[in-house]
Amino acid sequence: MKTQKAAYQSSLPSNSRNKLVLRRARRRFNPRIFIDCTIETTAIVSLLITGFSGVGAMACWGLEIIETNNPNIIISGWEQQKNICLGAMLVSFSAFLGSSLVGASFSIHRDKF
Repeated sequence: MKTQKAAYQSSLPSNSRNKLVLRRARRRFNPRIFIDCTIETTAIVSLLITGFSGVGAMACWGLEIIETNNPNIIISGWEQQKNICLGAMLVSFSAFLGSSLVGASFSIHRDKF
């Protein structure tokens, strides 16, 4: 069986043999898959940003407690950082809710409930 296959390949002209090797199936761009992947990535990234901003806000609240209990320690700038972290948490969590809602509405529309 191996000798027949080798004889078949050698009987082909060199140009057609190269075309057979280089021929590939083309993948078409599917906008539905692109939108689903974009929504999923947005939801994951927004949850990660929400978590990291929450940790930053809790650290700033810890600095507030330390400064309140010990007046000798002066830590500047944590009030502004706390507000920035809380704002980032709010924006990223609302982005998560929005992307989840859009993804759910697309899946409901696609399933035709």
